[in-house]
Amino acid sequence: MNEKEILALLKKYQEDTLSNADKEKLDAWYLHKAANSKLQLNEYELEDSYEYLKAKLPLKQETKVIRIWPRVAVAASIALLLGTGIFYFTNPEDKPIQVAEKPHDVAPGGNRGILTLSNGKQIVLSDISAKDTIAKEGEEVTIKMNANGVVTYIINPDAASKENKNSFNTLSTPTGGQYNIVLADGTKVYLNAVSSIKYPTQFNGDKRIVELEGEAYFEVAKNKSKPFIVKSGEQSIEVLGTHFNVHAYTNESVVKTTLLEGSVAVSYKNQKSILKPGQQSNVSDKYNNIKIREVDTEAAIAWKNGRFKFDNADLKTVMRQLERWYGVKVEYQGDVSDVRFNGGTFMNKNLSEVLKVLELSNIKFKVEGKTIIVYP
Repeated sequence: MNEKEILALLKKYQEDTLSNADKEKLDAWYLHKAANSKLQLNEYELEDSYEYLKAKLPLKQETKVIRIWPRVAVAASIALLLGTGIFYFTNPEDKPIQVAEKPHDVAPGGNRGILTLSNGKQIVLSDISAKDTIAKEGEEVTIKMNANGVVTYIINPDAASKENKNSFNTLSTPTGGQYNIVLADGTKVYLNAVSSIKYPTQFNGDKRIVELEGEAYFEVAKNKSKPFIVKSGEQSIEVLGTHFNVHAYTNESVVKTTLLEGSVAVSYKNQKSILKPGQQSNVSDKYNNIKIREVDTEAAIAWKNGRFKFDNADLKTVMRQLERWYGVKVEYQGDVSDVRFNGGTFMNKNLSEVLKVLELSNIKFKVEGKTIIVYP
């Protein structure tokens, strides 16, 4: 059959006027096309696809839609439709329209990171097997990946120490990536998405200094004689041994440091404040001083535990988290400045499932490819 004959049969199907002979022709055409389709769908995918296509076809609402083909014909037709991505149907004006392929959901991020050595060589960590030696920094330091996929630094006690030399490495994560590392002093660092930490391969001298962009959770190994210092822009955090989270993304106006145990000294420009467990410091160019407040520490480190948790968070702050984790772009239509969220969900869910949770706060989302459009 040519295209004109097929369109005529489909129009009759829309009007529920197909004769038995016409049904047989259309069945034969669908089965012929499906036989040449490479798409394989299981029963549940077929049913889901059938319902999706049925909803998209421009059938009149008052028309009763009846399955006029046996299951094999329905399966064949769906396989064809999804295989081509385009379905032609005639509307009342006899103009062909297109129904696009059912959009794919956006998958969550995962364990991804890039290690940059002191010589500039970059290593994609997903290409490394657990327990492998990743690299060596001279005779003194061996970089390995342990059984849990964590990068670790091992100091060779027999190597000649070079107190006057520090080699620096950088661990960075892409959009949708997180990674964990154990530094040479035993400090554990959990790096969130779109973040980087620069650190010496071993801590010589009287201080342990690292530089952070983005977000990281630190479990600092205790060493009373050698303070651990985290620098993020103009902020500096000094500790001897404690657990804390630093949120210092360049596209966020406020740098947040949240303390879980121990104590930290936060310095910003010419100011300095001491945090107690359960407190968070906020520094920003728009503030005259360091702001300290009591917070839900569980919300601050929820990302480390594989969760989104929102504690009266404004909409744009929430959406920036989704941008970093799902690699999407967000566009706003209308004023959303007064929308705030409480609650949360798991980070291992697809984007559509997370948006369903957020929609409970009476906000609307439309996903077009890798763009989320937000409606008040």
